Amino acid sequence: MNLLDEQVRQQVRKELADLQDPVKLVAFSQELECRHCRDNRQLAEEIAGLSEKVTTEFYDFVLDKEKVSAYGVDKIPAIVVEGKRDYGIRFYGIPAGYEFTSLIEAMKAVSRRDSGLSSETREQLKKMAKPVHIQVFVTLTCPYCPLAVGLAHRFAVESEFITSNMIESAEFPHLANKYDVFGVPKTIINETIRFEGAVPESDFLAKVMGAFEASEQSKGE
Repeated sequence: MNLLDEQVRQQVRKELADLQDPVKLVAFSQELECRHCRDNRQLAEEIAGLSEKVTTEFYDFVLDKEKVSAYGVDKIPAIVVEGKRDYGIRFYGIPAGYEFTSLIEAMKAVSRRDSGLSSETREQLKKMAKPVHIQVFVTLTCPYCPLAVGLAHRFAVESEFITSNMIESAEFPHLANKYDVFGVPKTIINETIRFEGAVPESDFLAKVMGAFEASEQSKGE
């Protein structure tokens, strides 16, 4: 049974019709003790079937240790959205519900190799010289979460020093507890900066640069 009905399939075909560079969805799963791994893999397969420019690769989280290490995947189910290069975009937990939009938008961004960010944001991110890790906690029923996820992923497209993870709170309750996720979207940057809600690009930039500057200061101490 398909996860995507015909109406959604037609819409996705239209969304992916203008892809420029090829996109690869790299999914990680395992057969046991992973509630949504099978659906996560099927979702990637169904999307790939809607565009000639989309391909898939699948790896076992336990058996394919070399690939797990190469992609830095530390939990499952996971999907890496890869274009000409690995932009550091990860979906942890099945990107269904409102987050399906986030997945499609991430694919389009890596395909065109363009973040769509403002010129001011692009200039500021050129200062980046040390890794910044962004985690955005979501639920699949949150209509505002794709705004936060999409912005984080666009920052990752723009800067090779930024990695961006969508994390579905219900699938990783231990992480939701660790980061005190009581409302979504909740964003964690470099383990030090935490905030809730979908914020404008300028505010998000300030927080990302704040995390980078804090890491620079700690390096000098």
